[in-house]
Amino acid sequence: MNWLEEIRFDENGLVPVIAQDAMSGRVLMMAWANAGALAETVVTGQAVYFSRSRGRLWRKGEESGHRQRVQEVRLDCDGDVVLYRVEQAGGIACHTGRESCFFRLLSDGRWQAVDPVLMDPELIYRK
Repeated sequence: MNWLEEIRFDENGLVPVIAQDAMSGRVLMMAWANAGALAETVVTGQAVYFSRSRGRLWRKGEESGHRQRVQEVRLDCDGDVVLYRVEQAGGIACHTGRESCFFRLLSDGRWQAVDPVLMDPELIYRK
């Protein structure tokens, strides 16, 4: 059986992918991938996702330069979530300029941003 056939994609042909820093273990982001994104990731060693908003493959860092070098690709026990263990270029995974997309903490019933912005997004995504 082909390794891609063991993944349980949803009705849209997508599977959630969690990107985790391979050194620190910190969860950096969650995105979606289709079979093409996963196959390209394995071949190139660079994280590739499927952008639902753009309707196409998204090579992490193609605009920002904050690429993810994939150290390992893992599949959960149910076969429906993929984990990329990555080396994050520039230390920034989030489009807000933070290390992680998970920068908000629930405290006293409110979400509070608890991680600093490392780089102004305006400088990252110059149009």
